[in-house]
Parts: sequence; structure tokens; C-alpha cells
Amino acid sequence: MRRPASFRHALVLALLLVAAAPGLARADSDHDRARRALEAGEVAPLAEVLAAVERDFVGRVIAVELDRRNGAWIYEIKLLTAEGALLRLDYDARTRALVRARGRGVDAARRR
Repeated sequence: MRRPASFRHALVLALLLVAAAPGLARADSDHDRARRALEAGEVAPLAEVLAAVERDFVGRVIAVELDRRNGAWIYEIKLLTAEGALLRLDYDARTRALVRARGRGVDAARRR
């Protein structure tokens, strides 16, 4: 017996949701971990770090990640320059200081 298309679509959607569930749970835990770090004063608010990026570089922020490396919180910023170069900027999440800048055109994108 052939099932209706709506049943097949619902089944595919259910399977996709089950497959995505581990990723969704991890995203929630990452968010919770970041929120707790902010509440504990371990990291500066993202808006303050983005203000530092704007002060230091010319370009458009296209992605932000908060990672823990060697015991320190790091905001990893991906910045797209007007020339189309992709820069990866690491900022200390507590002090808002630039730790490392990588990518083609880093020097050209620095504000003077």
C-alpha cells in the first residue's frame, strides 16, 4: 500500500529533526555556557567586543564564536573586508584586547 505524500513528507521531517537533535542540544548548551560566563564576569558583552573590532578594523563582521582556549575565553570574529578578504580576529573575551589577527589584507584593514 502506497502512503500519501503528506505522510512521507512528515516522516522525512521527523527523521531530519531526530538527526539534528544532538546539534540542537549542543547549541543550547553552548549558549548556556556563554551566558553563565557573561553573568560570572568572565567575558565582556559581545557588543563591547564588537565595538573594539570596529575601533581596530574596517570591514563587516559576518560570524562570531566564543571559545575557551587554554583556560581563556576568546571571541573569534570573522570579518569581511571591502576588498573581499576574510579575516579571522581573536579577541580576549575578558579584556577585549586583540590577541591575534590572520588573513590576507590584515594590515590594509587596520584602522590607522
